[in-house]
Amino acid sequence: MDTSEIYYDKMTKTPVAKLVIRLGIPTTISMLITSIYNMVDTYFVGTVADGAQGAVGVLFTLQSIIQAVAFTLGHGSGTYVSKELADRNTNKASDYVSSAFFLGGAIGIIFTVIGLCTLEPLMKLLGANDLTENILPYAKDYGLWVLISCPFMICSLILNNNLRYEGKATFAMIGLVSGGILNMGMDWLFINVCHLEVFGAGMATAISQIISFAILLVMFARHAQSKISFKHISKNVKLYLGILRNGLPSLIRQGLNSISNGLLNNLAGLYGSQIILENGHTAADATIAAMSDVNRIANFVMCVGLGIGQGLQPVASFNWQAKKYRRVKRALAVTCFIGLGCIVLLATPMIIAPEFFVRLLKSSEEVVKIGAPALRYAMIGMLFVPMFIPINMLYQSIRKAWTASFLALLRSGLLFIPILFATTALWKIIGVQIAQPVSDALTGLISLPFLIHFVVKTPDKDEPDAQPDNEPDGDGNATPENTD
Repeated sequence: MDTSEIYYDKMTKTPVAKLVIRLGIPTTISMLITSIYNMVDTYFVGTVADGAQGAVGVLFTLQSIIQAVAFTLGHGSGTYVSKELADRNTNKASDYVSSAFFLGGAIGIIFTVIGLCTLEPLMKLLGANDLTENILPYAKDYGLWVLISCPFMICSLILNNNLRYEGKATFAMIGLVSGGILNMGMDWLFINVCHLEVFGAGMATAISQIISFAILLVMFARHAQSKISFKHISKNVKLYLGILRNGLPSLIRQGLNSISNGLLNNLAGLYGSQIILENGHTAADATIAAMSDVNRIANFVMCVGLGIGQGLQPVASFNWQAKKYRRVKRALAVTCFIGLGCIVLLATPMIIAPEFFVRLLKSSEEVVKIGAPALRYAMIGMLFVPMFIPINMLYQSIRKAWTASFLALLRSGLLFIPILFATTALWKIIGVQIAQPVSDALTGLISLPFLIHFVVKTPDKDEPDAQPDNEPDGDGNATPENTD
């Protein structure tokens, strides 16, 4: 039996719960390590100053923008790679991943050049503005290295996501986890030993991204069924449009997350500047630092929902193409229940004792005072994540891009942005603290009917060894039953 047949049997015959967990755990571990690295980075930078800690929060927005491009190309190509492998077409799969990889590298280089040429205005746009007293110099130091590493970050995430869609989540994990662990070690070395402060933290990020990229490239070359090469770069515009169409939900999720973080930073600085501390300074820096801490802790918890959800993606994508509908429904149920259990386990202690967790990030008392209630609210909002992350990722994985895009618009766009402006206008700092949790709760409630609709309308039986359908792809083929 050749490699493609072995993989087909693995994806269509392995018990669904076992398969989702097997693919979800490595992804969850890699995301948790990345999240832990972000918190460790915040901890070490927090030993410098609140302004430095706030700068990391500002750069988190820039990193989200870069990740938006990477996930668009990674998920957009990955869904088609999984589809083509289900049809035993490795050459077409190679066309998708190669085209996405080299396009991502080119976009990353453009981002680097433009970003370095406009570094100071870019940092101000992202939240390091005149209302914040000390953040801008630190943001420029850190942002320099984030921009230098941009092409490697984009290509790493494209490789990581395509490995996952090929069912090679463990190899994807090795690349990301290695970079994250290395980054934590270099943070300690460059900040505590070499005394390079925020500049050193940024340099550690860039070096670890480059090394992580090299490891992922080796893993992909050795273990993936599809191949990356110049000869597989497609000249077919429809292929790129197919990648972008199916990557659109990821672009919306990450892109709106970047915009919402930028708005949050600016409004946190605005309303924080209206609070005068005992030392005569405003609370602008402390407010941005507090919301940065809360976002990092919340992202750590959300990584569980995202990680298990990303374990669902290759299972759903492959089995939907193979017309194993019962397996897709079971995979969705397993993902929702596991995600809910894990998030409840993680969020409950933070709801009970949020001050303890904010202090872990080496935060000042001013930051703890603002961050603790915000963390409690954020964790309550996290309880709704298992209602919307799995169904959003499912629709994207089965190539129902427009439904997935609408669901992706909710959390950080259609709901969050108007809620943020309304709550801050009414309650100022409290509005900053509650905007995201309110958006999370409403997103979960709105997504629930979509989940129920999928379960009710999807056939309850499999069609073994069915012929490939003509679901819309980059070559323009289509069939009515799989369109939105």
